[in-house]
Amino acid sequence: MRLSLRTLPCACLALVAWLGAWPDAEGQQPLRIGASFSSTGTYAQLGQTVHRGHQLCVKHANDTGGVLGRKIEFRAEDDRSEAARSVAIYERLLTQEKVDAVFSPYSAPITDAMAEVTETRRKPLVACCMGTTSLYRKGRKFIFMLLSPGEVYLEGLIDMAAKRGLKTIAVIHEDTPFPRAIAQGGLELARRRGLQAVLVEAYPAKTTDFAPILARVKAVNPDVVAAATYFDDSVAITRQMRESDINPRMHAVTVGPGLPKFYELLGRAAEFVYGPSQWEPELVTLRAGGLVPIARQFPGAREFVESYRKEFPAADLSYQTAQGYGACQILLEGIRRAGSLDGDKVRDAILKMDLNTVFGAFKVDTDGVQIAHKMLMLQWQDGKKVIVWPEELAPSTPRFPTPPWSQRP
Repeated sequence: MRLSLRTLPCACLALVAWLGAWPDAEGQQPLRIGASFSSTGTYAQLGQTVHRGHQLCVKHANDTGGVLGRKIEFRAEDDRSEAARSVAIYERLLTQEKVDAVFSPYSAPITDAMAEVTETRRKPLVACCMGTTSLYRKGRKFIFMLLSPGEVYLEGLIDMAAKRGLKTIAVIHEDTPFPRAIAQGGLELARRRGLQAVLVEAYPAKTTDFAPILARVKAVNPDVVAAATYFDDSVAITRQMRESDINPRMHAVTVGPGLPKFYELLGRAAEFVYGPSQWEPELVTLRAGGLVPIARQFPGAREFVESYRKEFPAADLSYQTAQGYGACQILLEGIRRAGSLDGDKVRDAILKMDLNTVFGAFKVDTDGVQIAHKMLMLQWQDGKKVIVWPEELAPSTPRFPTPPWSQRP
């Protein structure tokens, strides 16, 4: 039977500090949780929004009595988007500061590196931001995937393309674990649906000039262009596709389109662009009339969205925020069910979970790989993100085909 967690409106927390440093009414010492997050560096845009999700969840837990009768203190430090710095932070948190539990950082490379620390210390890690399946098949016992795996990120794009009779696809990707997994999964999905891969190109992290790769994309003239990206490269590739006058019938980039900043930077160039999403705030506005019962799939999502917009009115709300919140929910629920902070007991409790959070469904296999959460596909239409896949969740239809750049306003 699938169980649900509840959410309540929350108040704002400070960004980098120990939070709630007080004994409770019965004199219990607080439960201390530590983390690193990307406040600066390559992943800052995404790391900060994940961190706000952690904050909101911690405040909610404290508003409802904490965990195991103890209030929660939460400390997060800037890892500058550097794996080595993140590893050092978690080493210090666990060995010197003796925190009781940890939240995960942003990105697959950083999480994979610091997970060696939590594995050695037998600390359960609900990885909010690592969707690369192979990184969970390494024999670790204390790490759990929250996200849908990277291998299915392009499922919606491929499904829509196949149903519209498209035949060829070009896939480009950053040559790091997560984008590589997205690309490999997308290519396998395309093969199964009868789309021919006419170009597959990898590029180094931090690439800014995509002209050579895009020249090769233009030469093969694919029906679909799929780019497995983080934020900065998603913007740069879209902008440079316009400059190079590359006109596929469908164009998707990953991670970037889920953030309002994507449209702010690109303006009308973002129109028609598709992007996969793990979750969208628009889900809470969907009603009956044939749509799935959203309240049961995403319990507390409406309260979460309202609370977030009240406490962080100037900040973007994207699926990365819900990731941080959902990962926090899972870890705290694991502690509650275990009735203990013992790592082995919390691990066993998480492995048995089959429930819904604000972020959606959670259930993992014996390696900790997510097997329940489902992806969405959105498209920018008239300056708004619109869910266009899967059909049972989509309030609108895709605008297809994407018109040539010369025919756009």
